[in-house]
Amino acid sequence: MGKHKKKSDLPQKTCARCGRPFTWRKKWATVWEEVRYCSQRCKRGGSNGRD
Repeated sequence: MGKHKKKSDLPQKTCARCGRPFTWRKKWATVWEEVRYCSQRCKRGGSNGRD
């Protein structure tokens, strides 16, 4: 039962598009070094009002 980590203990990065911090996700485990964007919207370059 003690296998879970707190979200605050996980690695974080800053999104290259919007500048918001985002946290590691299990689906990114194998490609974490290449992840640059927090979401598909940022990856596509969509406007989100923070530019």
